[in-house]
Amino acid sequence: MIVKDITDYLEEIAPLKYQESYDNSGLIVGSPHDQVKKILISLDCTEDVVQEAIDKGCNLIISHHPIVFKGLKRFNNSNYVERTVIKAIKNNIALYAIHTNLDNVLGGVSSKIADKLSLLSPAILSPKSGLLKKLIVYVPRAHVETVRAALFDAGAGAIGDYDECSYNTAGYGTFKPLEGANPAIGEVGVQERVEETKIEVVFPAYLERNIIVSMLAAHPYEVVAYDVFSLENTLHTVGSGIIGNLEIPMDGLSFLAYLKDRLQLSVIRHSELLDKPIQRVAVCGGAGGFLLNEAKKSGADIFVTADYKYHEFFDAEKSIVIADIGHFESEQFTQELLLDIITKKFANFAVLISEIDTNPIKYYC
Repeated sequence: MIVKDITDYLEEIAPLKYQESYDNSGLIVGSPHDQVKKILISLDCTEDVVQEAIDKGCNLIISHHPIVFKGLKRFNNSNYVERTVIKAIKNNIALYAIHTNLDNVLGGVSSKIADKLSLLSPAILSPKSGLLKKLIVYVPRAHVETVRAALFDAGAGAIGDYDECSYNTAGYGTFKPLEGANPAIGEVGVQERVEETKIEVVFPAYLERNIIVSMLAAHPYEVVAYDVFSLENTLHTVGSGIIGNLEIPMDGLSFLAYLKDRLQLSVIRHSELLDKPIQRVAVCGGAGGFLLNEAKKSGADIFVTADYKYHEFFDAEKSIVIADIGHFESEQFTQELLLDIITKKFANFAVLISEIDTNPIKYYC
């Protein structure tokens, strides 16, 4: 097993193209071709976590938060970021982060919170648009199955819970090979008419290069006629937050007690409780204040997230309850999520969850 085997699989589930522009997910330290002995999973990568990896014989740390967010100009042990990176390099430990790309997929960080709260019918709260493209290609009838299969194998044709989706239209194409051409069908200087099928498939934009290369390799023509369009459709499996429903409505205090128990919380900061039951619940791991309007539009009775400032609680405006459970607390179960994802694929490989409490915020109760 090498680092790339692990990271390629993680990036199938949470592609790096889905991370936010400010983020630094991916392989931060180490070679993708290094062999992996054991994996240590943590929420944060700190000096103590690196030491734990050394003590436990792990040479790959997979964390949710990247240890490096912006460029480092010097490595002289002047802060915890530099010390952590230097320690990892000295001990040949690879560091990989899977941050906002895991936040932005159905089945990711917010989905884990929804699972802990047993929310029904979970869906992305704010789906992203502009992530899809459509390919249209014209193929001679005898090669339709081959080209279509190549497109599907490269990742095209997935729509929601359906795969191998395409639309096919029969027609004919005309062309006249010019001097210097080497046509698969027809003769130079003679107009040719060929029965063709127009294949249309949708695909994630980040897969465009692989899909075009696969299509061209499978297509018999010397010069292939095809079009690629950007789509504004939302991709309902990619975006921020999760919205779902409780099986049975609860009054405000009962839900807060339920939330505290299910997510193992010490404290919950919240806006004014409203005189109505809570059933529809919006959640977002980490700092999710930017989703408040989406939570309101979705009909949520409460919005569970973190990192709310004093004046931002006024934005509830007695139309929704805001519950701030803490940044670490909202993401702590990401370690379980990553353990499940990795061991499902690599069942006989040693994957450990860090025992270090990396939460920098402490509570006096």
